[in-house]
Amino acid sequence: MHPIAASAVPRQGWRQLVQRTTSTAARFSSPSPSFTSTIPGRRATLSTTTTTGKVQATSVSASAFVRRQAAAASKQQRRAYSSLPGGPPPPKNELKFWPFIVILALGSGCYILLVNQRQELPAPPKPVPTFSPDEVTVIFVLGGPGAGKGTQCANLVKDYGFTHLSAGDLLRAEQERPGSQFGELIKDCIKNGAIVPMEVTVQLLENAMTETLSSSGSRKFLIDGFPRKMDQALKFEEVVCPAKFVLFFDCPEDEMSRRLLERGKTSGRSDDNAESIRKRFRTFVDTSMPVVDYYEKEGRVVKVDATPSPDKVYEDTRGRIKK
Repeated sequence: MHPIAASAVPRQGWRQLVQRTTSTAARFSSPSPSFTSTIPGRRATLSTTTTTGKVQATSVSASAFVRRQAAAASKQQRRAYSSLPGGPPPPKNELKFWPFIVILALGSGCYILLVNQRQELPAPPKPVPTFSPDEVTVIFVLGGPGAGKGTQCANLVKDYGFTHLSAGDLLRAEQERPGSQFGELIKDCIKNGAIVPMEVTVQLLENAMTETLSSSGSRKFLIDGFPRKMDQALKFEEVVCPAKFVLFFDCPEDEMSRRLLERGKTSGRSDDNAESIRKRFRTFVDTSMPVVDYYEKEGRVVKVDATPSPDKVYEDTRGRIKK
């Protein structure tokens, strides 16, 4: 029974309720020796039996009637509560939702706090290049395989005191160095005409620049054959030093192929063969030309036609560098 309903029926009123049930059942009974009456719509709401003129109410009938009376009394009691200044007490079922509301509010608050803290975190500092443009001058020398980059760099070193750093020469020297952890990797890349991983080449160039500064004090560098990809260019300028400009030697593919095949007769280089040359051409067009285009948009490209003789090309190169 509901707690309020139980409190609405005093202990001493139970006997009166049972007697009232008995008298109600007697009105609907007949004087026959045995008669049973059940009110439709209830499973066992009222069942009476008359024996020798005496009517007895079963416990089921009495309990059902008592529950109805208790419910009516409870309803009256709630009406009485509503007239109180504080109002009726809140139903217990409503309290079941409060824990969920509290948990939801706490979770939302924690999420908002976390988002605000992340927004307030400072951005990670950008890496500082090893050298600044005031300390050293770096010129990237680019061109297809066989464009004559090495020859022109040698002339600039002699006349202008540049230090020539060939990415290819550094990689080949590292390949032959005893105990090199990159030797086999570099060997496979050179043989297949592929590009050596960026981190390896950038590290070798930085080491060479540091050694040159400490030994000879030279501060002007021609970096030949590098960068060959955009990520190499961006990584070098981020970690080592920004380049002043790109010196680009432009030469047709058929002329470069002729030069490389001729050089292969005496150079002994494993990549001076027809198959490797074709791979190197495709690699240059697909990956290195976007680097030239990028620096050209920034106004940092000096283009030289590398088709004529080496002397003619160098004359043109000197004139453009002086400008």
